[in-house]
Amino acid sequence: MVQVLFRVWALLIGIVFIMLGNGMHFTLIGLRGGIEGFSPAELAIVTSGYFVGFLSGARFSPMLIRRVGHVRVFAALGSFMSAGLIAFTLLAEPWAWTILRVLVGFCMSGIYVVAESWLNNAATNETRGKVLSAYMIAQTLGIIGAQGLLTLGDAGTSVLFIGASILVSISFAPILLSATPVPATEVARPMSMLNLFSASPLGTVGIFLLGSVYATQSGMGAVFGSQIEMTASQIALFVAMLFAGALVLQYPIGWLSDQIDRRKLIFGAATLGAAFCGMGWVAGNGLWPLMAAAFFAGGVTTPLYALFLAYTNDFLSTEDMPAASGGLVFTFGLGAIVGPLVTGWAMEGLGPFAFWLVLGATFGAIALYALYRMTQRGAAPAEETESYVGVVPTASPLAVEAAGTWAAEQAEAEREADAQS
Repeated sequence: MVQVLFRVWALLIGIVFIMLGNGMHFTLIGLRGGIEGFSPAELAIVTSGYFVGFLSGARFSPMLIRRVGHVRVFAALGSFMSAGLIAFTLLAEPWAWTILRVLVGFCMSGIYVVAESWLNNAATNETRGKVLSAYMIAQTLGIIGAQGLLTLGDAGTSVLFIGASILVSISFAPILLSATPVPATEVARPMSMLNLFSASPLGTVGIFLLGSVYATQSGMGAVFGSQIEMTASQIALFVAMLFAGALVLQYPIGWLSDQIDRRKLIFGAATLGAAFCGMGWVAGNGLWPLMAAAFFAGGVTTPLYALFLAYTNDFLSTEDMPAASGGLVFTFGLGAIVGPLVTGWAMEGLGPFAFWLVLGATFGAIALYALYRMTQRGAAPAEETESYVGVVPTASPLAVEAAGTWAAEQAEAEREADAQS
């Protein structure tokens, strides 16, 4: 593992810095938006703008890379993103912030595609699983660390936005100085939603609903904290808890995923998420019950994403996995656009604790649909399923494709080894 990390350490450091800057900006939107008097519905539109841009970037970035190359695309998108983060403080209007969020989302998606192509190129078939795992951990640690940095400044000034911009700018140095250009990135054309649904109804519906959950947690969590008058430090801790749980729950859920019917695990994880959302609903302003609710409700979200990817791949041939991965990322993105809008409107009409109500209802819908699907299709034998890979929801289609292909190869190698023994 040490040798693997030595080959990609500069890329991983760059990713951590990018996530520090991006993670700061996500929470800052809620903090500064509350100070500026934006309503939950207005902030919901601003939040959804990021995922509109992210979805667009995933589609068009490979085309830009093929035209001008990895380095130029990476440098250009990084410059635009850094400038966009500073620009938030220049015009505090919801429409302006929405445009900037679309820009930042587009840039961030393209940055992921380029960084992940370099990362994928640096890995071998034997090390790809470890490299992907290290990459996902680096992303999560960056988001969590960003919340700690928010306590060092005042969200009412431009200092934290400038700090986020600096972190993003710094991140390019280790990546650009260590990475070498690789062949043009090829991302498979996404499978249509109809074909995806035919192959895996639970995977398609579940990942759409999970997109809603993830975007609501990451984008509206700070808005919720601001609405119930948490301090800036408490909001930062609350958002950190939404992501910290994934570091703890990813491994046990991943291990169980390769042992039992994945639909049962999806049902259990979604039920756990719904239960802790219920805890958040009744907790009132109790700080530590809210933190516990965030830890577990947020903690099951990332493992559920990887579960849906693995479950869908169980019913596909290796040749179809790249296209299905693109389709799943697109479906997740659609849910991520819708989720904050629904939550913002609910918070506008029912109060801030509608944040938990929408999240709990969405988790409940995932659990019920998983239960229904168990009555419609038999379980795939555990020994015939693909390996589980801990992919985070922020990954581009490139990383999702690489993870799916690696998982299929690993599962096939394990089956061949068992047949020979």
